[in-house]
Amino acid sequence: MGVFGRLSLRARLSLAATAMAAVGLGIGGILLLIALDRALLGALDETARRQGEDIAALVESGQPPNPLPSFGAVVAQVIDAEGRVLASTPGGDRLTPVVAGDDLAAVRAGEAIELDGTRLGQPDPLRVIGVPTDAVSGPVTVLVAVSLEEQQRSVEFAKIGVAAGGAAVTAALAVLSWLVIVRALRPVDQLRGGAEEITGAGGGHRLPVPAGGDELSRLAVTLNDMLGRLDAAAARQRAFVADAAHELRSPIAALRTELEVALAHPDAVDPHDTAREALVEVERMGRLVDDLLVLAHLDSPRPVRRDELISLDELAVEVADGVRGARVPVSVAAGADVHTRGHRDSLSRVLRNLVGNAVRHASSSVTVTVTAAGSLARLAVTDDGAGVPPADRERIFERFTRLDDARDRDAGGSGLGLAIAREIVVAHGGTVTVEDAEPGARFVVTLPAARTTVGAPRAVT
Repeated sequence: MGVFGRLSLRARLSLAATAMAAVGLGIGGILLLIALDRALLGALDETARRQGEDIAALVESGQPPNPLPSFGAVVAQVIDAEGRVLASTPGGDRLTPVVAGDDLAAVRAGEAIELDGTRLGQPDPLRVIGVPTDAVSGPVTVLVAVSLEEQQRSVEFAKIGVAAGGAAVTAALAVLSWLVIVRALRPVDQLRGGAEEITGAGGGHRLPVPAGGDELSRLAVTLNDMLGRLDAAAARQRAFVADAAHELRSPIAALRTELEVALAHPDAVDPHDTAREALVEVERMGRLVDDLLVLAHLDSPRPVRRDELISLDELAVEVADGVRGARVPVSVAAGADVHTRGHRDSLSRVLRNLVGNAVRHASSSVTVTVTAAGSLARLAVTDDGAGVPPADRERIFERFTRLDDARDRDAGGSGLGLAIAREIVVAHGGTVTVEDAEPGARFVVTLPAARTTVGAPRAVT
């Protein structure tokens, strides 16, 4: 990493802003000097041309005076077509023209050329232009050489001014950019300080929100929302772990008690009864572990597969057939060809959980109904039990929730079935709600329909 990379963010931003300003000012200063140089040369050429035109007017009126009036020019000469000097100012050569050869041809063509002043005994360079005119003897050219001293002095002064002004402005911009960047990044320091106080152990700590409603304020609000979601997820995970540990303690304690009694009183305990009761507890733990694994899978960021075309009618019949011999009969009233897309095993688990819950609470029967309404597929599980109080219709979908505290755990399950059902349905883009069945409760699952063909319902018992 170079020196620039080791600097602080403030320093890098300030240096970058200062460098950009310096480059901009440098380019602007160069363009200004070029424009000034061109403007001064143009003004100087125009002055020399007017002087040449004045002399040309004298030449056109007749025999020009010799020496010629200078009109402020360093040297002025009248040259005929052969390159001979017809007249000159007092400081000029009356035998040799100021320019000759290609330079003379360029001047006659209207160009302005620069000439070393030492050729005429001048310390500064000269600027030579030509003005063609007609004399009595034929066409002639008036050559006018003017000094570039004032033009060069003006450009030099402008260079000094541009350099000094550019340096001063660059320094001022560097200080200003540093102050602005320090002020702009002050909320970042506040956010960093607030982040250092967050330990991840809960407590609801949040980052300070800078005033002003700018991008940093919106970032702080977004980060606080994220922290809120993380706190909620952490609290949910802690509660889940605590509940899972609590649920596992009961079968483990029962199994340990059975084994300890069998070991302590081998003659008074039937080993077959002990094995049978231990197997019941092991099965109970197995069901609980299976439910916990399903919830862990649903909590993972991996999406649930939703690419299978599933007939809800067939799924309902299959689940009903699987609970034949339950304490209450389960019947199915299904519409023809109600389909959805999803993961068949997951949706089968949803229906098994809902039917199992209904069987536990029903008085005499459970009915599974499959219908379609537009773009939605509707699956309802109805029992004729005591129903669910309105205040508990959301709470029952929370993990490890049981409404009947007097019910034993073997009959009531682990309290995860409805939570798993809702998680799976939500992962499939659907909803689960509870309604009054009068009497009893109706659990309604709504899913996106893949194909809806309304047909006569058929009942299966």
